[in-house]
Amino acid sequence: MSTLRGADGVFTLGGASLESIAAQAGTPTYVYNLDGIAAEARALRAAFDGAEHLVAYAVKANSAGPVVRALAAEGCGADVVSRAELLVALGCGVAPERVVYSGVAKEDRELDAAIACADRGIGAIQIESVEEVARVEARARAAGRKARVSVRVNPSLELAGATHAHIATGHDAAKFGVRREDVAAAVALVEASASLELVGMATHVGSQLRTLQPYVDGARALFELVRALRDAGRVKSLAFVDTGGGIGVDYAGDPAAPALRPAEFVRAARKEQHARRLDDLALYVEPGRALVAAHGVLLARVIQPKVTATARWLLIDAGMNDLLRPALYQARHRIVPLREAPSDGSTASRDTVAWRVVGPVCESSDDFGEHRFGTEPPAAVAILDAGAYGYSMASCYNGRQLPAEVFVSGGRVVASSERGSVERWVEERVGVGVVARAR
Repeated sequence: MSTLRGADGVFTLGGASLESIAAQAGTPTYVYNLDGIAAEARALRAAFDGAEHLVAYAVKANSAGPVVRALAAEGCGADVVSRAELLVALGCGVAPERVVYSGVAKEDRELDAAIACADRGIGAIQIESVEEVARVEARARAAGRKARVSVRVNPSLELAGATHAHIATGHDAAKFGVRREDVAAAVALVEASASLELVGMATHVGSQLRTLQPYVDGARALFELVRALRDAGRVKSLAFVDTGGGIGVDYAGDPAAPALRPAEFVRAARKEQHARRLDDLALYVEPGRALVAAHGVLLARVIQPKVTATARWLLIDAGMNDLLRPALYQARHRIVPLREAPSDGSTASRDTVAWRVVGPVCESSDDFGEHRFGTEPPAAVAILDAGAYGYSMASCYNGRQLPAEVFVSGGRVVASSERGSVERWVEERVGVGVVARAR
């Protein structure tokens, strides 16, 4: 985590005072440390030891322009799942040939956008079903182009206990990828088409993986399949193998059980790749969370405490509409006061009690869990490790507006966006009603 407690008791992120940012930008506000994000990318790329590779940043984790530009400047490509994300990646300087496009239900106009990029289209459209081959072929033929594609393999791995069921993607019941027994049929269709070029084979077993084994198992399943296809005289046009993303982060911040670093996942995958004699192929990875989560926080103001005979609640102005992960995945984020309460050195001044931190949304699931603060609650807090799947999953539920975003580099604010306007939202919603009644 890139936050530090300063000498004055105030938390900083990337050298910038979070208390000052909250005062100037208001709350709820996301704050990101661009220098920390760039450092994550450099460390991950170094793990390839000069071998041909692509770190295709999963834009869905955080699609903010300054974040994507910072990663593009470090040599990262992009993994996108919509036309909008494709346009963001291209607009932030990612070269088309360094983009892979995933997703099980790409619309024709999205395929058209991917195929039409530059002279040869994007780096690869990820085929996720046998049926999708014909659709991509038809769009490429209509455009008079040869589309580069990769086949995403579902490795049929169960991850019970390894991650949350909602983010496990490599098992037989998942909607993602081509089942292993159908891969040969998908490859044959691609190789028989004059409008398609098979450049890659990919897999992705799930997200928030905290141990190496599921990732290694997925990579091994992919590499064994590619080796078998090659030995059978197939997939001669392959340029890369892609082991996906899903590398987890340490949300608990437990120094006794530190998280595996992304570089360890890469080294393990490279070892499996070498064992299958596939070193001539570039190795692609698709990290998202691992690059950005630890370098973002969500600032919130404490509206009031609520104390009863049985519970203590801390009511804050950030809710599940701002950070959905706790409600959706039962995820737990650490929460700290922006300013540490002064201590007179006595035991009483250091005592803490459990507060249940909850937001303003009218849902019981708008709950960030129990956290320990002093008996006098703080005025404002920071929800840590919120750089991934925070703002990108935010909504205007309950008429609450999207939070602001602030970007820090070199110890100062270098970019920001304003919070959504209540008045504009009301005007838009009322306008919808007026149009409906006029029909």
